[in-house]
Amino acid sequence: MKLTKSIGVVLLLSAAAIEASATDVATLRNGFTIRHESRAPLGETTRLFLTADGSSFVDVPTAEIVQIEPDLNAPPAAEQSTPAPALTPAGSGPALPTASTGATAASQHVDVSQVVNAASDRYRLDPDLVSSVIRAESGFKVHAVSPKGAQGLMQLMPGTASKLGVPNAFDPEANVDGGTRYLRELLERYNFDLIKALAAYNAGPHRVEQYKGVPPYLETRKYVASIVRDFNRKKLAQQKAATPASRAPAQNQAKARPGISKPATKTTRTATSVPRRSSTATGN
Repeated sequence: MKLTKSIGVVLLLSAAAIEASATDVATLRNGFTIRHESRAPLGETTRLFLTADGSSFVDVPTAEIVQIEPDLNAPPAAEQSTPAPALTPAGSGPALPTASTGATAASQHVDVSQVVNAASDRYRLDPDLVSSVIRAESGFKVHAVSPKGAQGLMQLMPGTASKLGVPNAFDPEANVDGGTRYLRELLERYNFDLIKALAAYNAGPHRVEQYKGVPPYLETRKYVASIVRDFNRKKLAQQKAATPASRAPAQNQAKARPGISKPATKTTRTATSVPRRSSTATGN
């Protein structure tokens, strides 16, 4: 989701570094909430442990966390045994339905960052891009179900999941593999135009082709802008961290905003990746 590609910076922590001992709820800027058992600071990110034993967790940029407060509405005992994060839009009412416990055993001990890295390597995509899509789609909720029926981390519709060979959309590895492969297919379809690919992932390719670009839907425009902004933030932070302090001012002044690079020829197309750590994407 290799340690150098994980969502957030992975550090060795002592037991004393872990904060919180009871179930808390973290509210994010995007309106989602994450119920977690404990948390630990990791530089500019915060690791939220979804299970008491720390076997399942997600890393969230600390700046994205608006507040953390005790969970006053503890789920029923049956839900507590399921380690998937309880991520629902703040103030949106009851949580969306989740998959049955038996069908989601594979998600009980999952490191989402590793899953993202593995899929990104297979389909030659930047794991930061894939994680930005997951953030916008489900807020890293393994069991997320949209009102339209999209399921799992990358919100696959049942028909799309079937075409991608994903038998269980609530299996994190299968879901992310299918979603990443679909995103790669869309990038190739639109000659590696990231904006069109993201719009097609959200609204469907037929709408992108109907409007010859991003369709005039507020939801789709916000969706694309959110992913591009999050992806660019990660890339710019990495560039800043890799730039010596003495050279930073000059490089920052000269910095442009290159788009997604394309293959030089059709024969090398499938071996060319969206920039992995050196470029930012453009978008409105």
